[in-house]
Amino acid sequence: MAAEMTAEPRPTGDRWQFWIDRGGTFTDVIGRAPDARLHCLKLLSENPEQYQDAAVAGIRRMLGVAADQPIPQARIDCVRMGTTVATHALLERRGEPVALLITRGFKDALRIGHQSRPEIFALDIQLPELLYQCVVEIDERIGADGSILARLDAGCVRAQLSELYEAGIRAVAVAFVHGYRFPAHERQVGEIAAQLGFEQISLSHLVSPLIRFIGRADTTVVDAYLSPVLRRYARSLAAELGEVRLQFMKSDGGLTGAIGFAGKDAILSGPAGGIVGCVGTARMAGLQRIIGFDMGGTSTDVSHYNGEFERSFETVVSGVRLRVPMLAIHTVAAGGGSCLHFDAGRYRVGPGSAGANPGPACYRRGGPLTVTDCNVMLGRLQPEFFPCVFGPAGDEALDAAVVHERFAVLTEQIHQATGDQRSPEQVAEGFLRVAVNNMARAIRKVSVQRGHDVTGYALNCFGGAGGQHACLVADELGIREVLVHPLAGVLSAYGMGLADVTAMREFAVERPLGEDLHASLDRGFEQAGSSAQQELLEQGIAELAITVQRQVQIRYAGTDTTLLVRHASWEQMRDAFASLHHRQFGFTMAERELIVEAGVVEARGRIH
Repeated sequence: MAAEMTAEPRPTGDRWQFWIDRGGTFTDVIGRAPDARLHCLKLLSENPEQYQDAAVAGIRRMLGVAADQPIPQARIDCVRMGTTVATHALLERRGEPVALLITRGFKDALRIGHQSRPEIFALDIQLPELLYQCVVEIDERIGADGSILARLDAGCVRAQLSELYEAGIRAVAVAFVHGYRFPAHERQVGEIAAQLGFEQISLSHLVSPLIRFIGRADTTVVDAYLSPVLRRYARSLAAELGEVRLQFMKSDGGLTGAIGFAGKDAILSGPAGGIVGCVGTARMAGLQRIIGFDMGGTSTDVSHYNGEFERSFETVVSGVRLRVPMLAIHTVAAGGGSCLHFDAGRYRVGPGSAGANPGPACYRRGGPLTVTDCNVMLGRLQPEFFPCVFGPAGDEALDAAVVHERFAVLTEQIHQATGDQRSPEQVAEGFLRVAVNNMARAIRKVSVQRGHDVTGYALNCFGGAGGQHACLVADELGIREVLVHPLAGVLSAYGMGLADVTAMREFAVERPLGEDLHASLDRGFEQAGSSAQQELLEQGIAELAITVQRQVQIRYAGTDTTLLVRHASWEQMRDAFASLHHRQFGFTMAERELIVEAGVVEARGRIH
């Protein structure tokens, strides 16, 4: 089914807009020309022989500007971008050296964490590597009621921070007990750090102003760890683009200016653009209930949509806890570049990926066999229909011959190990079936396991490798309708063009749901809403173009799982929570008190 492309934003005057998704394997670039036509380009994210940055190279090619010439700023209205720069820095632990400043007595709080064990039966427990380089205990303490139990000594703090600065640390994360509600000491330390010249100062009451100390402190460390990386990348782009308006996609599915793009907001920057594009194109096609299926070169991202964006407010990424709003995305290591393995008598796909360099075996760079090579082997990808952009010089076609040779060798290895008589084509089909099962399992996790009947949904397929596997995945799940937009191969980039500028604010409540809560809840919403709207006004959004949505996070007393419902009368919120809880978990506890944990405000506006 093809969707009409009627929801695209209009360009400004006679200038171009560029919507870019910088993925792990490919960078997708969509340029909207002054005549409103869309131009698409897909480049390898890493190709050092030809360019330093794929996004800038794509802009140059569309504008017809040579690599040694400056980009003409007057021809560009804006550049909107989703990037995996922060994600890769987190996964590969390549962020900024960070010092954690924490209340005395809590030095090991983040190492201890919640004492969760991902591998519950493992005897040799492998704890994730901590992001901070060192911990400094600050002699301060504010009680839960706001009383000063230990007054902060500014002179002592200055001496401690001076030692860090002399040791070369330039980023600090400040997280004090009860700082989310009583931030005076955090502010004081932040002011001292700024006076000493620290370049990145992340304060927990600004980064994640919510109860639960471990998640708040972890999120603050992530922000300090990744924000300098993003800032350097934004500066490198600005050096090429000059004064061109640059916007980035946040993990919550909204755009923000380069200045406001922080580490805590960047983990799902690229995939979030895919969900926005997925929902936008589904609406154009008249579909309301969809499963997003985004299969790229490195991984597959799946999502669920039934009338509104689903967000998670506490997420674990690479062993790090994050308490920030993110679009609910489940990722599995089953992309086109996922490597094939045969060990212990079984076929295995991923989690390792060939990436952009060397890439799959057929890319002519000496890469391993991958899911993409399975499709070449089975004739589902044919070299004559691909551009000649492969090989060291980027001027050769896909290499089908090497794929057949490598599969013949692998088939013989399997035969020697097991006596299995499958042909090379059957071996390729077997690996492909494993990848499809992995992807179908991921979709069940965001749908069936949460009480949704997936057979009543449409599968919106996108990503560079999505179309090759959509029907197999749909058959596995019993889905009868598959949507493939004309821009499905670059839909994450297209989503950058469809996205709104947003600002989200959260505030702690931690009070029982009831009629007497409304006054204080309304005050919190007014304050948070005013702050969110001001952020949009500063980015050039007209006041009349801004809409504000209010929601609350509610849980049963004695539990820690919150559900998000729209702000309404307390009876309506009670009933909405009960309905959501029953659908997701299969039961309710009518006799149990409900606790409003936090309020959430989202301001949204268009800037086209």
